[in-house]
Amino acid sequence: MNTSDKKQQTKSNRLGITDGIILVDKESGSSSFRTVKKIKGLINAKKAGHAGTLDPFATGVLIVLLNQGTKLFPFLMSYHKVYKASLKLGVETDTQDFTGRIIDNKGIGSIKYEMIERSASQFIGAIKQVPPSYSAVHYSGKRAYELARDGIAVDLQPKDVIVDYITLLAVNLPYVWFEVGCSSGTYIRTLAADLGRSLGIGAHLTSLRRIKSGPFHVDNALTPKQVAHHLSNGTIEEVILPLRRALNGMMEVEIPNELAKKIRNGYQPNWGELFRDCISSFNSNEYLKVITGEELVAILKEDQSGYNIVKVFT
Repeated sequence: MNTSDKKQQTKSNRLGITDGIILVDKESGSSSFRTVKKIKGLINAKKAGHAGTLDPFATGVLIVLLNQGTKLFPFLMSYHKVYKASLKLGVETDTQDFTGRIIDNKGIGSIKYEMIERSASQFIGAIKQVPPSYSAVHYSGKRAYELARDGIAVDLQPKDVIVDYITLLAVNLPYVWFEVGCSSGTYIRTLAADLGRSLGIGAHLTSLRRIKSGPFHVDNALTPKQVAHHLSNGTIEEVILPLRRALNGMMEVEIPNELAKKIRNGYQPNWGELFRDCISSFNSNEYLKVITGEELVAILKEDQSGYNIVKVFT
């Protein structure tokens, strides 16, 4: 470790950085895993993860979970996403993006803007989508992309996804720029390839940028260099979202500190202890944050037996 890295690590320790999330603007050419590893090393976190993979060539907001923030994974992963992307019509690749090998080249023929718009509208709503062969989906105990690289054909089953909208931003044939809002698990390169096939000429994705994940916007995300800058300036705590704020859309109830201590030690509270006057406002179909002061204590959800604490934060 060089002198600069040692100073940054010492400063992060002195700041007492522990749990939370940080929004990172992932750079092209770096995998999501490598990006998280870099942030983890900079901040000197014990544990780190992310809530939603981006392909190496893609850029945009990556929610990086730090230490106990990794417990938020199932709640943040379900967020709908918004992307800005571009595709090239007339050319198909084996990876459905520009990094792959060309497998068909038909040209664009007499394609018009209105035809593209009409075709795109067919993919809005609840649709079935077959994951690409070059994806991280598990198949026969391996990742699909591992088998695809070895030339082994995989028969991936269609999955249910939701496309909220597709908006054409610009068309300069053979290129099309568009914005799409969709559910977690939607492959934008597959959407691009399917759009091309629906026009009879094929297509592949040429760029991808995630601009939103749930309430988190890329405008509030930092590049790894900016994270390092905040560390050197002693302002890193200003850009790490604490656990409570990471779930702004979730209903919360505040409890006394003494009850919080008991819950953290394994105690199962009753409804009266938790809700007191606000029990009638709790929607059983939603998760609920239990807080004390600014600290997140637990996340719970009602079930047939009454309620169930699904996560505890120590």
